Amino acid sequence: MPYPFIKRYLPTREFMREHTLFRIWGHRLLEPELWHLHRRSVGGAFFIGLFCAFLPIPTQMLAAASMALIGRCNIALSVAVTWVTNPLTMGPMFFFAYKLGAWLLDTQVTITTVELSWAWLSNQIGQIWWPLLVGCLICGWVSGLSGMLVSRILWRLHVVRRWKHRLARRQSKIAF
Repeated sequence: MPYPFIKRYLPTREFMREHTLFRIWGHRLLEPELWHLHRRSVGGAFFIGLFCAFLPIPTQMLAAASMALIGRCNIALSVAVTWVTNPLTMGPMFFFAYKLGAWLLDTQVTITTVELSWAWLSNQIGQIWWPLLVGCLICGWVSGLSGMLVSRILWRLHVVRRWKHRLARRQSKIAF
């Protein structure tokens, strides 16, 4: 992976140490392994981040950070990947997950229009919660596995390309 590009946008351990909000987790949050970028850490962070992005809860980033802490993956990257769900993408993603869950559970899709109001949600939640939850968990699992596999493949291709470049440089030095 392009290590300097990713590292430029991720917060450092020192940045996290200075903020009082993050002091409640103590020394465990500041362990170096949780902030290093390596193949296993990045792949796991992509899985956790994409899985949590499909959770229909308002605390997706907190869930991703907690799961990354337990899974010993890069915390900052797992939290950043959850930003796939934003105000523009959240509606279509959750509607697709709802339709997938309804199809898998063989129930009829009852939603034709969506209103962004608490009253509409409280009236519809009884009908949509089970298909939405099943669809979100399946979409999260599939997107998480896909993201992990793609990140590991890209990491491997980058390493092989660097090996070949290094070998070509060595052979050009020997030729002179």
